[in-house]
Amino acid sequence: MLIVQKFGGTSVANPERIKNVAARVARVRAEGNQVVVVVSAMSGVTDGLIKMATELTPLPNEREMDMLLATGEQTTIALTAIALHALEVPAVSLTGAQAGILTDGVHTKAKIKNITPRQVHALLKEGKVVIVAGFQGQTLDGEVTTLGRGGSDLTAIALAAALKADLCQIYTDVDGVYTADPRIVPGARKLAEISYDEMLELAGLGAKVMQSRSVEFAKNFRVPFEVRSSLNDNPGTIVKEETRSMEGVVIRGVSLDENQAKITLVEVPDRPGVAAQIFKAIADANINVDMIVQNISHTPNAPATDLSFTVDKPELAKACKVIDGLKKIIGAREVMADEKIGKLSIVGVGMRSHPGVAAKMFDTLANAGVNIQMISTSEIKISVIVDIAKGKQAMRLVHEAFLENQA
Repeated sequence: MLIVQKFGGTSVANPERIKNVAARVARVRAEGNQVVVVVSAMSGVTDGLIKMATELTPLPNEREMDMLLATGEQTTIALTAIALHALEVPAVSLTGAQAGILTDGVHTKAKIKNITPRQVHALLKEGKVVIVAGFQGQTLDGEVTTLGRGGSDLTAIALAAALKADLCQIYTDVDGVYTADPRIVPGARKLAEISYDEMLELAGLGAKVMQSRSVEFAKNFRVPFEVRSSLNDNPGTIVKEETRSMEGVVIRGVSLDENQAKITLVEVPDRPGVAAQIFKAIADANINVDMIVQNISHTPNAPATDLSFTVDKPELAKACKVIDGLKKIIGAREVMADEKIGKLSIVGVGMRSHPGVAAKMFDTLANAGVNIQMISTSEIKISVIVDIAKGKQAMRLVHEAFLENQA
C-alpha cells in the first residue's frame, strides 16, 4: 500500500515527539508499505516567526513572509529524516517545490494549481520514506509560496490525490472528530465516520480539527482520509462520501466559533444597490463575510433598514474602516461593532429528512434564557449568533438535547 501520513505541529513539537513520529513511520514501512510523510512546522514556530517579522514592521512584505514561514516546515522535514536515519530507515526530505507542488502567485494564501510528483515516485521506488514540507509550494516563476493556515492538511490530501494513495491519515493531538469540543462538552464522543459535507460545515464553523479548504479538496477529488492521534494507536474518524445510513443520525456535531464579530449599519436607506455597494467594498478589501441579516423596512415615506453581518474577529478593524468610509455615501445613521458574540451551529445530513430540528434547537436555547441575535441555515446546518458569555453553556445544552441521548 501507498500511505500518506500528515503530522501536525503538536505531533512534531520537540525532538522526543519527532522520534515518536519516526518510530510510527518505521513500523508502517516495516509492514511492507510505501510511506509519504507530510509535516507541519513544530508547534509555536510559525507564530514565533510572525512575531519576529511584525517586531520589524507592522505589515511585513508578503513575499518575504512566505520565504520566512516556509523555513518552519523545512526544519521539521530535515529533523524527521534525521530521526528516521537514526532508526536505519532510508528517508529523504523534500521542500514543497521539490515535491512538485505548483501554486498560483498569491503570497501567504496560495492555491495549489497542480502537483507533478515525479521525484516522490522515484524515491519511493528506491525504497525510501519521502518526507514533504507541508504548507508550501512554488510558482511557475520559482517563487516560494505558502498555502495559509492549516495548509499542511491541504498538502497531504493533494499529494494523496496526485499519488493515487491507498490511504491518507491526518495525525493530530486529538483522537478524531468529536460530536463537540470535548474540552467544552464533557459528554462529547468520537465519531467513527463523517461525510465530507458534514466535516466541511464543522471545519468552516470553528471546529479546529481540519481546515475547510482541505476537506473541500478531499471531497472534489474523492480522497477518503482518517483523522487520528499521533499520541496513541486508537482508531480515528474516517471522512468519506455520504452513505444512505448516515441520514439515520439527525445531528452529527455541534460547534462554537468564538472568533466572530458583528457589524450593524443602522438606518440604511432601503433602496436597490445599497447592499451591493456595501458588500462590494468589503470584498474589494479581501474580507470574507459570513452571516447577513437585513430587517424589513417599516417607514414607507423614508424607507430605512438595519443591516447586520459577521466577519472573522481579526478582520473587524479592517471591515469597520471600509464601512466608515462608506457611511456618508450610503446615508447610514450609525455603524456599530460587536466582538462579544459566538456562532453556535449544529450539523447533520439527517436534517434533510427529519423535521423539527430548528424548533428543538431554538426551544433549548429559549429555556436557558439564551437570546438569538442572527440565524443562518443550509440544507445540513443551522447557525445562530449568541452572546459569547453564554456560548459554552448554550453549546453544552444543545449537545445534550441532540446527541447525548443517541445510541
